Amino acid sequence: MIDRIQLLKSFDDLLLPARFRDYGPNGLQVEGCDQVHKIVSGVTASRALIEAAIEAKAQALFVHHGLFWKGQDGRVTGWMKQRLALLLAHNINLFAYHLPLDAHDTLGNNAQLGLKLGLAAQGRFGEQELGFMGSRADGDSFENADALAAHLEKVLKRPVVKVGPARCAIKKIAWCSGGAQTYFEAAIAAGAEAFITGEISEPQAHYAREMGVAYFACGHHASERFGAPAVAAHVAAQWGITHEFIDIDNPA
Repeated sequence: MIDRIQLLKSFDDLLLPARFRDYGPNGLQVEGCDQVHKIVSGVTASRALIEAAIEAKAQALFVHHGLFWKGQDGRVTGWMKQRLALLLAHNINLFAYHLPLDAHDTLGNNAQLGLKLGLAAQGRFGEQELGFMGSRADGDSFENADALAAHLEKVLKRPVVKVGPARCAIKKIAWCSGGAQTYFEAAIAAGAEAFITGEISEPQAHYAREMGVAYFACGHHASERFGAPAVAAHVAAQWGITHEFIDIDNPA
């Protein structure tokens, strides 16, 4: 077992949340029992994930999307009451790390997404240097945007939205998981030939066509499934406790 405070320190020491300007609190969001012998990790602290953690007999839940965000309604009603009630009734600790989990050099969402896609990071770009820039780890190029889209769909097991040139070979690739569509212009400025993220908004389709840089929206959830289990498994192994990743399907 590990003490809750020791577990929090391990996550903080690894992810360094104080370095980031974020949209909500990082770290322990809901206090549960003092001793932890099993961690469940997942993407979002949804009711379905909390219920799954209860079923798995976990004392701690580690997620990328926690319960609390800047500017949200602070009242404990509806879905918020339901989620908090479950966590408190079962004495489960909720740990949530947003941008720190995206940014970690080896275990974060972007590092792990690159690893899954066979991409080698060679630099960073964008606000707070959250975006990764690199190329295929084997040194080859993708024949064109269609080939890269097919690769993304095969690895992530979901349809991909592709906008931009289809015929040009692609070597220099930028990526940033989740809702990072506003990083597209910074990726273009950094010399990317393609940009991979989770979502697309209306302006990015025009930028892709006008600038000749291919844009791929792979799904917010689908692009952020890898950091939480990597970090939780790493910390669990350090302390000799059990870890289980539970993926609650989300089409977004």
